[in-house]
Amino acid sequence: MKIIGFNFNKISAEKTSNQIKELKITTNIDISEIKEIESDFLKTKEELIEINFKYDVVYNTDIAKIEFKGNLIISLESKLKKDILKQWKDKTLSDELKLPLFNVILRKSNLRALQLEDEMNLPLHISLPMLRKEDKKEKKE
Repeated sequence: MKIIGFNFNKISAEKTSNQIKELKITTNIDISEIKEIESDFLKTKEELIEINFKYDVVYNTDIAKIEFKGNLIISLESKLKKDILKQWKDKTLSDELKLPLFNVILRKSNLRALQLEDEMNLPLHISLPMLRKEDKKEKKE
């Protein structure tokens, strides 16, 4: 399986309140559609499928929401494509497919979400590494 395309179709960020009390941030990935695609532009021996997704970062229900919608185009062997499309009829995916897809979605979406959070003065939804001054008492052994 190779990811040959990743696109955002919608990027939405809305801050509805500056009052940040008892902050709870949740994230969610939802695969909304998987379909076979034909392409005259992309010539490959493997088959192509398109996977539509939605990724949300929600700050409680009334503080802020960041939403991404997009799609991935992946190239894979014919048998694997048939298996995936068959599984998708029941709205399920195997871990062998789900984990790499979710990791790509998280990597691309989280980078953009961090930028939007910074611009909108929202707390970051994931922790970034920070430098701290060394405590001299802890250093002595």
